[in-house]
Amino acid sequence: MTTAQLLSQDPGWLIAVKGLFVFIGCVLLTLMSVWGERRIVALMQMRIGPNRVGPFGLVQALADGVKLALKEDLIPAAADKIVFIIAPIISATTCFMSFAVIPITGPVTLFGHKTAMQLTDLPVGVLYVLAIASVGVYGIVLAGWSSGSTYPLLGGLRSSAQVISYEVAMGLSLVAVFIYAGSMSTSEIVAAQQKWWFAVVLFPSFVIYAISMVGETNRAPFDLAEAEGELVGGFHTEYSSLKFALFFLAEYVNIVAVSALATTLFLGGYHALPGLTFTEQWWGGWFTAIWFFFKVLFFFFIFVWLRGTLPRLRYDQFMKFGWKVLIPVSLFWIMIVSTLRVLSLHGASRITVIGFASGIVLIVLLINIAYDSSRKRASEKPYADVAPPSFPVPQLPSERAENPRG
Repeated sequence: MTTAQLLSQDPGWLIAVKGLFVFIGCVLLTLMSVWGERRIVALMQMRIGPNRVGPFGLVQALADGVKLALKEDLIPAAADKIVFIIAPIISATTCFMSFAVIPITGPVTLFGHKTAMQLTDLPVGVLYVLAIASVGVYGIVLAGWSSGSTYPLLGGLRSSAQVISYEVAMGLSLVAVFIYAGSMSTSEIVAAQQKWWFAVVLFPSFVIYAISMVGETNRAPFDLAEAEGELVGGFHTEYSSLKFALFFLAEYVNIVAVSALATTLFLGGYHALPGLTFTEQWWGGWFTAIWFFFKVLFFFFIFVWLRGTLPRLRYDQFMKFGWKVLIPVSLFWIMIVSTLRVLSLHGASRITVIGFASGIVLIVLLINIAYDSSRKRASEKPYADVAPPSFPVPQLPSERAENPRG
């Protein structure tokens, strides 16, 4: 029985219970993510990190949430109040909706019913996730526009342009996955990776997606919407209390969502690591959820690692990288994958497929070498015959003593 057939038998109350489990899990993951990020960055910077509120500081994130809720809720006089209130709600709800098609476990038994920890299995599940992420941009745009201030407006425009730009590269990186899996259903994509993970077979797509998901979530080193020296706090500068907490929650839930999608599409989803597939039957199949969250936490650690090590990019360089590097490379990679897939489906020999792939790699290396040499010549040519500038240098005190009239 396929996952879609299994989920079609779920009664309404069971779907509601699974939705509640997903919501609670995302909130708990957010609290633990805030604590984990602070502790990991503290270790990288040789600090202690949160260690006072609760054992090992585990309740620090919850205390921060309570503090935000008890703060005074201010709405600027020039703000559009209705849109100002709706914007953070849009950003928060869209992040949770992405988990509707993410398969967290394989077949399990829940309250006596055979099911899977997935709310629904759409034939175009991945497109649903991309569409929901696109709707989340409205929360950013409306928050910046409705604040009635220049800084949030500029931050909203910058952040929305950044998210949309890197969503294009992210969507293109998934085309190769669709070609190899033969489906856009998340459960069928996971099933197609039982032998080889797509992170290995489609490594360039995996790299492009990993870069794009960091850019889409406005995380360091791509947190340009919150460049303190330019835009103060970005699109949520005028927000406080629970409305700011919703944006804060949306950021971390979005990190978990893109990490869960990366796990589903490239790391085999809830399947165990190679050689440990026997653990998938432990606890009646519930142990697969541990493998799923283990992979999600791996991606979260990469997010924190980038924040603790890399400096922030300049905005024009960041946008240039997205439009002039990631998107062209994605299109080129799609052509290669399509050709290889057609060759393999039409019975081409393995030698032909390997020879085609090797030829493409050789061509790319030659183009890269030619491009580097041309850049080197272009950078050296204007300065080849130019003498270094000379500047007047004042005399040293000892030289003045020897030549007082000088």
